Amino acid sequence: MPLLPRKRTTDTSALDIPNLRRVVAASAAVTAVAQAVTAAFAVRDTRRDYADAVWGPGLAGIAVASAVVGDGDRTRRWTLATITSVWAGRLANLMIPRIAGSEKEDPRYTEYLEGASTPTVLAKVFGTQALAQLVVSAPIQIAAASALPAGRRRWLFPLGAAVMVAGTVIEATADRQKDAYKKRDDPDKPAVLDTGLWGWSRHPNYFGDSLMWDGVWVAAATSTPGLATFPAPAAMSYFLIYATGATRTEKRMQERPAYRDYQRRVAFFFPRPPSDG
Repeated sequence: MPLLPRKRTTDTSALDIPNLRRVVAASAAVTAVAQAVTAAFAVRDTRRDYADAVWGPGLAGIAVASAVVGDGDRTRRWTLATITSVWAGRLANLMIPRIAGSEKEDPRYTEYLEGASTPTVLAKVFGTQALAQLVVSAPIQIAAASALPAGRRRWLFPLGAAVMVAGTVIEATADRQKDAYKKRDDPDKPAVLDTGLWGWSRHPNYFGDSLMWDGVWVAAATSTPGLATFPAPAAMSYFLIYATGATRTEKRMQERPAYRDYQRRVAFFFPRPPSDG
C-alpha cells in the first residue's frame, strides 16, 4: 500500500526575503540622509552633539519607511511606526530645544572627540550612530516583511505594543518630573530628586526607553524570524546602561555626598521600592 504524502505545513509568519531587502534598503537610505544632513550642520557649527537631535527622528524615519515599503501585516507595521514616531517626537521635542538653547557643545562630545579630524568625527559619531539605528530597528524591519502567525503567538503583537506604550509613558513621566525638579527655586528643594519614579530607580527615563524597545522586539517576535532580532533590544539596553546613559551619569554625580546617599537607597536601573538606608 503506497504511503500517502505528508501534508505540508505552511509557516504563515515566514519572512518575505525580497521584500525585506527593499525594507532594509529604504531604511538604510533614510538613515544615510538623516545622518549626512545632521553631520553637515554639526561640522559647520562645531557642534557634534547635534547627533543627539537626530537619534529619535532617525529611528522614526526607519519605522515609517519600513511600514511604507513592507508587505507584512499592515496593522502591525503601522502600529510600530506610529508608536515609534510618538516616542521619537517627544524625544526630539526634549533634545532639540536643549541643544539650541546652549551655546556650547555637550562636554561629553568635546572630551570624546578632542583633537579628532573631520573624517574621524564623521565615522565615530555619525557613522556609528547610523549603524546603531539600523541594528536597534532590526525588529521593526523584520516585522514589516513578515506576516502574523495564525496561532496563539499572534497575541505577542498587542502585548509588545502595550509594552512600547508603557515604556514611552514611563520615560516621558520621568523627564517631566526631572524638568519640574530643575525649575524649583525654593528652600525645600532636595539636593537630589528622589521622589516619584526617581524614588524607585536612579534612571527611570533610561529604563522607560529600554522598555520601549523591548516592546518592539516582543511585537516583532510574533513572527518566527522576529525572534532572531533579540540582539537589537540587548544592544539598546547596553547603550542606555553602559555606553552613553546611566553609567556615565553616575560617574558625574557620585562625587556629591547627597548622591552617594541616594545610591544607597534607590535602585540603579530596574525599579524597586526604595530602601531606608
